[in-house]
Parts: sequence; C-alpha cells; structure tokens
Amino acid sequence: MAYKKRESGSSPAFQKLKQDLAEGDAASAYIFYGEESYLRAHYLRRLREVLIPAGAEEFNYHALEGKDLTVQQLSEMAEAMPMMAQRTMIAVTDMDLFKLGKEQREQLVEFLSDVPPYCCVVFVYDTVAYKPDRTMKHLCKAIADHVQAVEFRAAESGDLLAWIARRFRALDKEIDRQTAEYLVFLCGGLMTGLVPEIAKIAAYAKGKAVTQADVDAVADPVLSAEVFKLSDAVIGRDFDKAAQILGDLLKMQTEPILILATLGGQLRRLYTARLAIDGGKDRAWLMELWGMKSDYQAKLLLGAARRTTTAWCADAVKMCQVLDKRMKSEKGLDGVGELKLLLVRLGAVRT
Repeated sequence: MAYKKRESGSSPAFQKLKQDLAEGDAASAYIFYGEESYLRAHYLRRLREVLIPAGAEEFNYHALEGKDLTVQQLSEMAEAMPMMAQRTMIAVTDMDLFKLGKEQREQLVEFLSDVPPYCCVVFVYDTVAYKPDRTMKHLCKAIADHVQAVEFRAAESGDLLAWIARRFRALDKEIDRQTAEYLVFLCGGLMTGLVPEIAKIAAYAKGKAVTQADVDAVADPVLSAEVFKLSDAVIGRDFDKAAQILGDLLKMQTEPILILATLGGQLRRLYTARLAIDGGKDRAWLMELWGMKSDYQAKLLLGAARRTTTAWCADAVKMCQVLDKRMKSEKGLDGVGELKLLLVRLGAVRT
C-alpha cells in the first residue's frame, strides 16, 4: 500500500508574510485560506495594524462580503485614494474567485495585474474552501504573478505547545508539557478551538498548575479523542465504558455514520501501528505516515496496538468497512443498533 507523505510546517508564503509585516511592508494582494482560522484572523488584524494608522481605519479599511460583490465594485473601491495614511486595505470575505463567470474572471485578471500601489486587497476564504481550478489558466497565472496565497495550517507541535503555555500564563496559570499534549489530544490541534477551552480550564483550575483532571473536568473533547477512548475501552474489554462513550456521543446527536467513519479511521491507524511493531518500525515512521505533528498521539497509538494482535486489527478494520457499506447502501438500517452490535462483535474477537 502506498502512502503520500503529508506536508508539514509553514509555507514560504506564510514566512514571507511574517517577514513583510516585521518590516512594516505588505504586498498588493493576498489570498488568506486554511484550517487555522485563529491565525488567519490574527494576521489579517496585524496587516491592518501595519498598513492603517490608528484612527484612520474608517477611511482606509474596508471589509466586504464577497458573495454578491462584483469585480467592478472592488476595482472602484481600490481606486479610492488613502486619507491620512499611506495605504488602504480591502478585506473581501468568501468571494470564490474560481466560481466567477467568464466576464468577471477576465475583469479580475485585469484588476490583479494593476492593483493601485497604495492599496492592499485580501481575499479571505472563511466558509468557502479555496480550490484553484487549474483549467482557468489566465486566472491561475494572474494569481501566481500578482497575489500572495497564504495558507494558515495547524501549528507545529513545538510552536503550539509554547503558545498554549503563553495563553495559560496570561491567565496566571502554568501547564507542563505532558498536560498540554493531553489537551491537544483531547481538544484538537487548532488554536481556534483551543482558545475557549483554555479559558474554561484556567477559570476552573483551583491551583496555579493546571492538571489533567482540570482538563477532563471542563474541556469538550473532539470526536477523534472520544473515539480513541472508545476503541481503547474495547481493546481493554471494558464494555461498560465503551457503551457509555457511545451513548454520550449519541446523546450529543452525533450521526452514527460519522461515529463509524471516525472509528474506522482510528482502527486503520491502530492496524498500521500494529504493523509497525511487527515490522520493527519506529514512532517517527508512524508519525510521518499519518501526518502527526506530535509524538504524544503516536505513543498512545503504539501503546494501544501492543495490546492487540495483527489479526484482530485486520478483522476490526474489515468489520467497519462492511458496516460502512451497509449504512450507505441499505435504506432504513438502524445505525445506532448496528453500532452497538459492532462493539459487541469487536469485543467478541480476542485481541
């Protein structure tokens, strides 16, 4: 089986943006996209602070919704000269450049090639995914030549853990590395989702040092963390706990097909971890295979895999695949009942 190596780290465009801001400069046009909306909002704000003096925002900063915006309207706004500032800035949210009609695309290509030097235009992809259409060669070339497309990816493990520690210190709390890694495992690796969780945990924690118990008490786990605990309970033959976790997920109205898809993904990772153990592969191999940014999850995965057999993992993956096919093809199937039955079957096979 061939696996594509996942890219990690920040992109050259992101590094260039940071360098420009540090030098008090900016390009004429940007595209901001990516899953880390916290960073995206942060750098949009930093860009505005660098370009627009405090108090001059009303005349020089414009935030526009892109859904019904025309290129002509955008061009006319960009032509407006700055007042009490050197630059103007226009942030356009969710204007899908590759969904524009042919005439609008042609106007956009012309606009991008001649953005006024005093104007900075930022196309922000928020609820719309940024998906360049390579068949639109003129538009792709205009973007490549005149626009900085900056992807905001989830932070690397070291950067993220340092950021978590800073957030807690700002709230007069301390968190050690192991507890911070557990927080990322439980709540996901996006700053956007971690900000409210950190605030809740800091408010709840009685002592100066945040503990894992504090995290467990108030944090809202992401689905992948709950499903990891679910599979771990099945491996440990703790069927009451497995049933409780499944029941909690269903009470939160999590769709059975989504639970199954997440469980299937977890069992595939578990299978590869078991194969890694059998084949003498190390933790780094597993991290590269699944694009893990921290070895914490890899440690958990390998620990769980050591309590299973290769045969059990293979059977578990196959069971999930069969049920997934049935859920998608059979009308009127009791998804909740089938999930419960799946857990029983997984537990019935010796690990």
